[in-house]
This record gives sequence, C-alpha cells and structure tokens, in this order.
Amino acid sequence: MRRVGEAFATGGGSRGEDVPGGYRRGVVEHFAVRGGARLTGSVDVVGAKNSVLKLMAAALLARGRTTLENCPEILDVPLMADVLRSLGCEVSIHGRTVLIDVPAEPGAEADYRSVSRLRASVCVLGPLVARCRRAVVPLPGGDAIGSRPLDMHQNGLRKLGATTEIEHGCVKARAEDLHGAQIWLDFPSVGATENILMAAVLAEGTTIIDNAAREPEIVDLCVMLAQMGAKLEGVGTSTLIVHGVTGLQPTTHQVIGDRIVGATWAFAAAMTSGEVTVRGVNPHHIDLVLDKLRSAGAETTTGEQEFTVAMDGRPQAVDFVTLPYPGFATDLQPMAIALSAVAEGTSMITENVFEARFRFVDEMIRLGADARTDGHHAVVRGRELLSSAPVWASDIRAGAGLVLAGLCAQGSTEVWDVAHIDRGYPRFVENLRSLGADISRVAGEPDR
Repeated sequence: MRRVGEAFATGGGSRGEDVPGGYRRGVVEHFAVRGGARLTGSVDVVGAKNSVLKLMAAALLARGRTTLENCPEILDVPLMADVLRSLGCEVSIHGRTVLIDVPAEPGAEADYRSVSRLRASVCVLGPLVARCRRAVVPLPGGDAIGSRPLDMHQNGLRKLGATTEIEHGCVKARAEDLHGAQIWLDFPSVGATENILMAAVLAEGTTIIDNAAREPEIVDLCVMLAQMGAKLEGVGTSTLIVHGVTGLQPTTHQVIGDRIVGATWAFAAAMTSGEVTVRGVNPHHIDLVLDKLRSAGAETTTGEQEFTVAMDGRPQAVDFVTLPYPGFATDLQPMAIALSAVAEGTSMITENVFEARFRFVDEMIRLGADARTDGHHAVVRGRELLSSAPVWASDIRAGAGLVLAGLCAQGSTEVWDVAHIDRGYPRFVENLRSLGADISRVAGEPDR
C-alpha cells in the first residue's frame, strides 16, 4: 500500500524524521479514537492554512525579506517553502514565524515535485507574472475533493495582457506589459481572485474584479498587500478595485486565525455534549456556523477573538447548504455530516462547491451512519451512537470529520491517512487530548 509519508515528504531524511504537526515522515500511522468523552476546556487557534500559503506566495511581489507571524505549524507550510525555494527564495521557518528572502530576480519556473504536493502552490502564478512577466507552474496537486480548473485564473491574466496556455502539464504565462482591466468572475473563486489580484497590483492602470471572493483570507491578503504598498479599494466586498503601482516593499504581517480549525472545535463541542472555548479566531468569521449550532441546541457566547460553544444533550438535526463566503464553508461540510449523523432527526446537506466532497459519506457509513447521497445532496438520519471501524481520510477536512465521528462511536475507531490532517491542523492530537478526548497517534500497517 502507499505509505502516507511518501506522498507528503518535505525532502530528504531518514525514516522517522519529525515534521510539523507531529507527523513522522516515512512511518505509516493512524489515529486511534475511543468514543464517549465529553470535550471541555479551551483551545488556542493559530494562523489560517488558507491564508498563510497565499501570503507566502505574495512575498514574491517584493525584493527583500518578508516576515509572517502566527503561522500554523502544519505540513503545508514547509511544502510551500519548497515551492518558493525552487524559485530562488531563501525561506526559514522558526516555529510560528516564517522568513522569506526574495531575490531581485526570482526564478519564473516552479519545480514540479514541489508544486505537485499541494493545491495552493498555483497561487505563485499571479505574483510571477507580475514580477517576472512570465511563469511556468506545473498543474498543482492537493486534496481529492473534485475538479478545480484554472480557466478563471487564465482568463483573468489574459484580460491583464498576458498570454496563457496549458502545455505538458504546466500553466505557462507570458506578458510584455500588464495593464488594468475590467474582470468578471463567473464564480467567486478564491484562487482566481487571489491570482488576479496579485498580478494586478503591479499592472499599469486600474483593475476592477467583479464577483470577487470575499473570504476573510482574501481580506488578510489585501491587508498584507496594502502594507507592501498596494492601492486597493472594496476590500471585503464582491468588487475589488486595484490601482497598479510600480513596485512593492517587503513587510511583516500577522496571519489571521484559522476559522475552519476554530469551527471544527465548535462542532466537536456540540457533537460530544461538551463545552469548549476557542481563542484566536474572530467569531464573526463563523457567524453562520455558530447560528447553525444554536439551531442544533447549543449555547454560544462570543468575544473579540474568542467564542464558546456548549451543548447540553444530543444535538437536533439541522440542514446545511455550502456556498462561497459568507455562506457555509465547503471545508466544514464533513463536520456538518458528522454532526448530522449523531443528531436527533434527519438533515439534508447540499454541496454546491466541490462535487467530490461526498466521498467522505462512504467512510461515515462504515462508522454506522445512516446516510445516502443523490447528486449534490446527502440525507442523514441521526443515530444516538455510531460504531467504531477503520476509516480512511481522503482530504484534510474529511479526516477531521472522521475523528469527530469517532468521538461519538462505541469502541475504538482507527482513522488512516492522517498526513492529510497534519496538513491543516497543528497539534491536532494534543489539542483534542487537552479537551479530554481519548485519542492517540499509532504507528503500524492497517489490516486490510
């Protein structure tokens, strides 16, 4: 079988070498989760995975040292560092601080091996076109959650004056000059918004991006770009206005808290009839999540950068529909299904973003969930308890959802392919154990 460490190795090294997140490269591992614990206590959340990787790419826009603080200690950060190193940057990681030294003339061709290991690596495309007027970026890898084509990325760059094509497994772009343009996105794609935005900041004239993504991570990127000298209007709205400048300067920036990780702990509290305080996340970034949990019977309180979720008894069934922000995040769909599997009543979950997310349902059924899918919909009839089984994570969020389900199952559940979880959740096992969960990381081959 495939060794999970081989797919996410960060370079050379002997068997058993430690990497961020607690994962030991080259060792087949799983999480052993014993259900029945009520999660209580507090947990601190650090910088957002969906922000830090794009901020690292944005550092390419300015010569010199950019410093990112409050970075999550997850496997994807050193993977993104490898992508930047392949472009001539020097990158050093010191705990939650990442230092990126960008040369006067960065390379324009990203290394295939580095790019192929995470989807977010495609976000170097826009900065490279802006700085180098050319880019060659291999088609990226990442989670198996469905098709994520680059048509909108390419169309936006073409509007700015670049020529683009996909050839021999690479996105190739070239531009003599970049100029402002009016760009309409057919869908508020986060990745397309980021790439077009980062190319437009060094284009001549004004660019208007209509139907732009509004996620907090987009706002975080805009804040950093403004610190670097970019001229932006409409930040946080669906219309981004970019007034091009001739150059940017490096900066120091603190990454926003990870709303997806914070919301994961909120679901865990509700599913286990627990009470958990989450610190380090703006609760307004998950307003809809907290509203759904209140509908399920939870009590919530919020502060400036923290919130508490408390549940007395079994949650009630709630329907979920995934949509771009400020809608319910597709990244939290596995957690919604896990909650529905143990809720009282029947829930319908509608997936409107990634068509393959429902692969997760098959693994939930292995845990005894009463669930069926039909196209973009899943119907889940809640049960008081699930049953333990070995299950496999197909992506970061599916892995976290399976662990949460294991917390509500009789016996001990084995969750395999935990390298996925390590890519998005720093200190995942340690944080769960601090809340009272019975979970451990175990080495060894699965019996199948």
